[in-house]
Amino acid sequence: MNMPRETPHRRRGARMYGIGIPELIIVLVLALVVFGGGKLPEIGRGLGRAIKEFKDASKELTGGGSSAIEEKTASKAEEVGKKS
Repeated sequence: MNMPRETPHRRRGARMYGIGIPELIIVLVLALVVFGGGKLPEIGRGLGRAIKEFKDASKELTGGGSSAIEEKTASKAEEVGKKS
């Protein structure tokens, strides 16, 4: 019988950069063991902020410069106002 050959993009399961679901679960369990349950939300929050700042900076470089700077300045002013 002629069965279609399996190509890399037609494999079963979710694969992202060569990491499948079992590998992803192992990485998450190791992170939980190393950092502990209380520290993981803080790490995730910090990572989210870093990604947001990176996106804002890339928008600034690609043409949304002045509006991105104004938004960042306004948000910093609001944060300072809330802390006072």
